Amino acid sequence: MKPKVSIIMGSTSDLPVMEKAAALLDEFEIPFEINALSAHRTPREVETFATHARENGIEVIIAAAGMAAHLPGVIASMTTVPVIGVPINASLDGMDALLAIVQMPPGIPVATVGINGALNAAILAVQMMATGNPELQHKLAAYKENLKKKIVEANEQLSKVQFKYKTN
Repeated sequence: MKPKVSIIMGSTSDLPVMEKAAALLDEFEIPFEINALSAHRTPREVETFATHARENGIEVIIAAAGMAAHLPGVIASMTTVPVIGVPINASLDGMDALLAIVQMPPGIPVATVGINGALNAAILAVQMMATGNPELQHKLAAYKENLKKKIVEANEQLSKVQFKYKTN
């Protein structure tokens, strides 16, 4: 089994956030890999990874980083594989990472999700891969239908909550 998605994080301290992406990819039965690479501490390894990602079968890269958060942009500058950046709340409530990832120069796009938004990054990766894959499109439709069901069930539960002045 060869990975189709690569989850890259600047440090293993990002794993508690990025496990949500891994769990969703696992649920969708999409082969993936997880590695720690640092734009600042292992730049040669980042370059090797990025420049060989496509030939290694990687279709989407999810790159997480906190603080200066250069990793997603550095990877995006070296590959044509789509990169989704996940800003990690490591300092300044994650705003430093969010701004570092989202403010890319023209020609080097990084799709960026919210701070600690690993789950949305994985869903976006699946959506990208599903554009030419009817089986994944079906799984996504079922996943989103399940989200609707959860809200309907929540409202059913809320309807049972009693307060003196509650009108519904």
